[in-house]
Amino acid sequence: MSVVSNQNTGTGVSESDVNQLLFTGVMTTKLDDWIAWGQKNALWPLPYGTACCGIELMSVMGPKYDLARFGAEVVRFSPRQADLMIVAGTITEKMVPVLVHIYEQMLEPKYVLSMGACASSGGFYRSYHVLQGVDKVIPVDVFVPGCPPTPEAVLDGIMLLQKMIETHQPRPWKDAWKGPRRD
Repeated sequence: MSVVSNQNTGTGVSESDVNQLLFTGVMTTKLDDWIAWGQKNALWPLPYGTACCGIELMSVMGPKYDLARFGAEVVRFSPRQADLMIVAGTITEKMVPVLVHIYEQMLEPKYVLSMGACASSGGFYRSYHVLQGVDKVIPVDVFVPGCPPTPEAVLDGIMLLQKMIETHQPRPWKDAWKGPRRD
C-alpha cells in the first residue's frame, strides 16, 4: 500500500482513501458555483426578434454558428421556460408593454441580451415612436453592437454573459431596476 503525502500538513493519505473518494462520486465545491455552472451551460433563450436583427439571430442558431455548442440549444417561446431574453431589432413604443410583460413573466434568474443598434440605442430611428434603448424599460445584462451585429459578435455576447454567471458578477443595474418607466 503506497502513501500519498499531503504537502500542506505533512500527514499521509493512503491510496485506498483517495480511490474511495474518487469512486464514491463525492464532489467538493460551493453549491453556488455548482449552480452557476449549470446555469451557464444551460441557457434557454427566448428570442424577441424584430427587423433585420431577428433574421441575423436565426443564423446564430443555425448549423454554421451553432449556438447550441454554448449550451443555449433549447430555444423557448414561453417566458416561463426561458432564462435569457434576446431582444433583437427595433422596439417601438407600442411594443414596450408586451416586452415588459414578457420580461416580468420570466422566472429568476433571468438575463437580457440586447442585440443590435436599434435594441441598444434606437439605432438610426430618432423618432417619437421608437424606444431609444430597451434598457429604459428592462434591465439589460449584455449589449451587442452592430447594425446588424455579426453572428460572431452575438456569440461573444453569449460567452460574456456566461462568464458573468460563472464569476457571480454583481448586477447593480438589475438590483436598482424598480420596474418599467410608465410615461
